[in-house]
Amino acid sequence: MDGKLRHMTSIYLYDDEKMLMLYRIGSRVVNNSYIGTAGGHFENNELNDAKKCILRELEEETGLTEKDISEPSLRYVTLRYKKSEIRQIYYFFAQLKNKDINITSNEGKLNWFKYNEIHELNMPHTAKYVVEHFIKEGKNNNKLYGGIAIPNGVSFTELKEFLD
Repeated sequence: MDGKLRHMTSIYLYDDEKMLMLYRIGSRVVNNSYIGTAGGHFENNELNDAKKCILRELEEETGLTEKDISEPSLRYVTLRYKKSEIRQIYYFFAQLKNKDINITSNEGKLNWFKYNEIHELNMPHTAKYVVEHFIKEGKNNNKLYGGIAIPNGVSFTELKEFLD
């Protein structure tokens, strides 16, 4: 291991029954699979601000701004070792304020899926298990989870703030 790192963000828009998923086409890293509504790599000026990164990606890819969504909440941070690099991904979740607007993406095709349909989608390893965990547990609380990719899933633990 030579210490190569890749920092990425992803945001998932959801409501009580469905989640907006992007079938990403033509990406260098994640291609021809379903991911969150928007996401991507950090710019140099965003390395210490994952929320700034995800809001930029959301606007670039969908035209939505922070005014269009509920407060985006960082809910998961995962680590995965792939292609000789450590991939650290920050997962945000938010709801649309106006569910009647038409949303498109310049990165692929956006579709709303019922929660019980999502497990059938082709998704990157960590994204699949983050979404599964969010649907079963995460959407019912405000906890921040850390996850380490393992061969048959992701090992999650609640991240608690240290006071010392």
